Amino acid sequence: MTDVVQQQSRLKDLIARGKDQGYLTYAEVNDHLPEDISDPDQVEDIIQMINDMGIQVFEVAPDADELLMAEGDASADDIAAAEAAAALAAVETEAGRTTDPVRMYMREMGTVELLTREGEIVIAKRIEEGIREMMAALAHYPGAVKQVLDEYDLVAREERRLADIMVGYLDPAEHVPSAAEVAESTPSSDDDETDSGPDPVEAKKRFTALKRQYNKTEKAIAAKGRGDKASIKEMEKLGELFKFFKLTPRISEPLTDTPRNILAAVRDQEREIMRLAVRECGMPRKDFIVSFQGSESDPKWVTRLSRKKDYGARLSAHKETFQRLQRRISQVEENSGLSVSEIKEINRRMSMGEARARRAKKEMVEANL
Repeated sequence: MTDVVQQQSRLKDLIARGKDQGYLTYAEVNDHLPEDISDPDQVEDIIQMINDMGIQVFEVAPDADELLMAEGDASADDIAAAEAAAALAAVETEAGRTTDPVRMYMREMGTVELLTREGEIVIAKRIEEGIREMMAALAHYPGAVKQVLDEYDLVAREERRLADIMVGYLDPAEHVPSAAEVAESTPSSDDDETDSGPDPVEAKKRFTALKRQYNKTEKAIAAKGRGDKASIKEMEKLGELFKFFKLTPRISEPLTDTPRNILAAVRDQEREIMRLAVRECGMPRKDFIVSFQGSESDPKWVTRLSRKKDYGARLSAHKETFQRLQRRISQVEENSGLSVSEIKEINRRMSMGEARARRAKKEMVEANL
């Protein structure tokens, strides 16, 4: 089964689930996404296309009343589902956002009712929920929280302004921006610096709590490792505090770029290993995926497969090359302090949160054009 066919099969299963339930959750979409999809634009495209089929995507599973009120046309037949799955699978190969003129026209110029202020509040909350999800995931990346704490230490020593590192908090009860404010906001908004900023007393309280939890988390990881239940629990607590900090782009952009760059470094080596195994050695792609997952940096991976009748000998002939590429992955793990699976999971959670925030922001802006 080819790569694209496998993706289509998984996505058809997802569409079938959506048809049966009448909805999908973000978690269900996340579970069915092809492994190579981690870019927020690609995730956003997929969610939009699912919505276009009449299958709504919810934060959590809706109750019966919510589902009845939100019920759309999820009666796509099998042929339509197959076509949609093919289109969804093709998203992976798109360079950034879609360039299909029909989809762009339908997305950008479709009839949308103007939002009321109440509607703006609902969507603005969704924007912040997506950002909070991304920040909570980022807290799991080694060094991310510490970098922000180090920046605050400079503020405490009066070597930096509080407004240089944060602009407020992502609290549910905070001011909700209007559509005009959302439309005007840009990643470079921190260029126009002012002396206004968050309340320093409140900031001190929150940073103190964040540092206390950070120290507890580091202590748990040092004692039992990142995979221990106690460590995971402390990391989740850290994320619950960190996710409410609304950082300036000067701080947030490098923080979020780092995990993505680390993932890109892993992907580069994985692609080369897969190319060599599948194309040069004749290993079935399905066999490669099953055997390689969890063994990305294990030098014994090739040895275990050397007795395979159809392709073992060819793999063994390239053993040194495979192990050289795997050592590069191992170096990434060592430098980041994360396993490959942890790197991918952090990036997946970040991308889902960012995609949700982008999609909600886009809805707000377009509804008020």
